[in-house]
Amino acid sequence: MKGILDRFEDSNKAVILMEETKEEVVIPVEQLPEGSSKNTYFNMKKVDDKYQIVSIDEATTQKEAETSSDLMAKLRAKSKGSKFKKK
Repeated sequence: MKGILDRFEDSNKAVILMEETKEEVVIPVEQLPEGSSKNTYFNMKKVDDKYQIVSIDEATTQKEAETSSDLMAKLRAKSKGSKFKKK
């Protein structure tokens, strides 16, 4: 099961979005593996109705970062600038 680190709240909580179940999991920042940052993918498991991080999914994290970067590059290339004139 995969989860992605979506955001940090109150500087001490991490919100992980579970892809398969469409759930939000909130855990203390201290429980995140070293090297975790926003948009990091995790391999997760459910134990006693709670999700636990098994490991960082490096391959998926890297692949999604490249996809996002490619999309941004395409958008920038398409952009013709603002419709509004500067004064």
